[in-house]
Amino acid sequence: MTSTNNRTVDHGRTKVQRAAQVMGIVFLLVGILGFIPGITSNYDTMKFAGHESEAHLLGIFQVSILHNIVHLLFGIAGLAMAKTVSGARNYLLGGGIIYAILWIYGLVIGQESGANFVPLNGADNWLHFLLAVAMIALALLLTRNDRTGARA
Repeated sequence: MTSTNNRTVDHGRTKVQRAAQVMGIVFLLVGILGFIPGITSNYDTMKFAGHESEAHLLGIFQVSILHNIVHLLFGIAGLAMAKTVSGARNYLLGGGIIYAILWIYGLVIGQESGANFVPLNGADNWLHFLLAVAMIALALLLTRNDRTGARA
């Protein structure tokens, strides 16, 4: 591990790139697991979209085909954007903002309303809050020295 241009580098990747890469892998896995019966309970009730889907990833998080596809795409985006420092930072910051918006959206819509098209339940809402905080914190903390011009 060496220090170059204010960034700790591990096999050519900075910490922020590794964080984006890990998040991308996690989202890919979640997207895949959402399509596996047994890991997703009530799999046979899964709908393409909408609150009518009674499928639950790990028996906790309400999912639909659309929800799983979004996780897969978000994972692919994370892996692609982790190739550069700015891409990784933008992925984490932008993703964190998206999850903060989803958290607020999930809190204000009725879980049985047509507006709950993803679908979202209480567990999803609080996971979105945690993801928002974590992703924004990673983006800001892991690139802090780069923005201030401080030397490591």
